[in-house]
Order: sequence, then C-alpha cells, then structure tokens
Amino acid sequence: MTGRSHHRPMTPGGGFFAEIAGGADPAQVREAGDLAATVLVRGARTSDDPQVAERIVHLAETEGLETLAEVWSGAPADTLAGSLWRLFLLRSWVHAAPEEVAEEYDAGQRRVDVARVVAGVADPPGPDELRRMVDDVLRGIARGDFAVTLFRAAAFARIVAAGRAALGSASHEEISRVLVLSEQLEAAGHGEIANTLA
Repeated sequence: MTGRSHHRPMTPGGGFFAEIAGGADPAQVREAGDLAATVLVRGARTSDDPQVAERIVHLAETEGLETLAEVWSGAPADTLAGSLWRLFLLRSWVHAAPEEVAEEYDAGQRRVDVARVVAGVADPPGPDELRRMVDDVLRGIARGDFAVTLFRAAAFARIVAAGRAALGSASHEEISRVLVLSEQLEAAGHGEIANTLA
C-alpha cells in the first residue's frame, strides 16, 4: 500500500459567501449561516476525529473573524448561529487582550462566586490561564454538552463584567455590553437544554 498524503479539506473562505451576500437576499445568507452552525455544533459531536475540536477552536483564525461575522453576526442570540458568533467573539477578545481581561476577571471573581465555579478558570487567573480556559470552552462544542459550553462562557463574561465595574476600567455602556453577552449566552444554554436552540 502506497503512502497517501492527507490534505485538509477545503473550507469556505470569505469569497465563498460573497455571491450570496452581494445578492441582496439576506434570507439566503441567514440560511447558509444557520446550516453551517448546525453542522458545526451537531455534527462535531458525532465525529470520531480528535482534531475536530482543535479545528473548531481555531476556526476564527483559519477562516477569519470577518468571515464568521458575515455569516453569523446578524443571527439572533437565541439561535445556534448567534450563540457561535458570541462564543467566537469572546475567544477573540480574550486572545487580543489577555492581560486586561485577566485583571478584570481577577477583580470580579470574588464578587460572583457561583459564576467563578461554573467558568472553571485556574486560580490565579493569569493571561495564559484565560486563553487556555476560553479555548477549552470552545472545545466543548465538539467534546461535550453544548449547554455547558454556553453556561461556562456566560459565567466567564459575568465575572469580567463585575470586574470591570469594580475596577472602573470601562464605561457603563461597555460593562452593560459584556453583561448582555453573558445573559444571552446563559439564555441560549437554557434553550439548548429545552431543545429550542436551532
């Protein structure tokens, strides 16, 4: 048997959806985004490939956050697509400003004890620990219960919002945005449990 090199399957980049997006039919864009989200969340857990979780974690890096935004950013928070968009946005934010987020998390964790346990961040929460935690949360899309993934991300965002408030490091509007993100992820987690998240 001859050795066969393994090639990564082609994945749709930004240009893949360009024709749809330029075509003035937002319903088609939303339908494509919903289908991609369903395949990503529901299909990943049935895969035997251990690399699936890692590919999901790095999806925003390989495809670009802008590409994901084109497809998912307009989706309502109570959908799979909307939930995925919020999860990838959270990961991108933590990776872009890990020192700042670690400081805010540290300031908030004592104010929201229950959320700290759910989020599952190492103590002390340094920048490296936060990057590992947020990547581990995304691995949960493929490896575990999607509701747990959403609840962990929601708890994390709630702690950071509390930390921002404690430190005075952000405006009321910025704190409110992170709190809304937390509430949306938590509501999506409840939707997943109730089988209404689609």
